[in-house]
Amino acid sequence: MTDKTLPGLGELLRYVGELIDGGAEEDYRAMGLTYRPRYTPVLRALSAGAETVTDITERSKLTQGAISQTVSLMQKDGLVERRGLDDGRKSAIRLTRQGQKLLATLEPHWNVTFEAIRALEREIGRPLIETLSDAAAALERSGFHERLMEARTKSPSRKRKS
Repeated sequence: MTDKTLPGLGELLRYVGELIDGGAEEDYRAMGLTYRPRYTPVLRALSAGAETVTDITERSKLTQGAISQTVSLMQKDGLVERRGLDDGRKSAIRLTRQGQKLLATLEPHWNVTFEAIRALEREIGRPLIETLSDAAAALERSGFHERLMEARTKSPSRKRKS
């Protein structure tokens, strides 16, 4: 197999994400829940004390835009509500009664989820979450564009053309 026939990093990351989200959605349906996996980071952040979109963004690896969109969907689904804060520039987000009930159902499920992740890590022989966290931290220090530029300057094919 050549580099041209191997899947790329982005492709593999998206595929693994799809496999995980698909399995999670199937499990939520089996639990009798109508629930989107994308709600999880918001629910976890709210349960840990976050109150605004900014707070949630700071506690996750998602963009403020993605969090805002997710909060809007959750609001439509009756899981959260917004209320204005004193300074008027931000709004507080809080779980509705329905959201609190869902959170109580999901917290034990998340414990099982992390056990399933640990089992996956044992099977593949690598700490997947740690590896992805390390990769994210390295890319925060030096972005992929910078890494591409550096690789381009070191490329043997580029040196031959000079």
